[in-house]
Amino acid sequence: MNMTSSDRLRLWHPRGTLCAVCRCPTRGFGWFDPVRSKQPRPSVWFCSIACQGFWTRLARERWAMVDLTEQEKAAIRASMKPIAEIMEEIGWKTRLAELSEAQVRTLIEVAVGGFQDAMRAIAQGSAETRGDAEIPF
Repeated sequence: MNMTSSDRLRLWHPRGTLCAVCRCPTRGFGWFDPVRSKQPRPSVWFCSIACQGFWTRLARERWAMVDLTEQEKAAIRASMKPIAEIMEEIGWKTRLAELSEAQVRTLIEVAVGGFQDAMRAIAQGSAETRGDAEIPF
């Protein structure tokens, strides 16, 4: 059976998977557990080399921990300002149960987007300080 390059690409590329760091669509950067010999091996995928390197460093530090890292806590703090701006528009005294579906969706999108942006910025910043920033091509 002759396989074309697109057939080979479909075998390994994680279509529809999100980056393990910033939750953007992946672009083929991945990691799998080299210790496990049984299939399927645990794996995660990334959108960039910066996110892959960031995750690898964190994984070494806290493989079995479930607590938030300092970077994740910083990303949560960074996402609070955009959330506060949306809450200002909605009204601070409005109960969550009284929000419309569109308001809840907007609030969630702003919270998740702010967290993703902050994690991406942290990953990029740590890559640049080490001198191995992603090559833009």
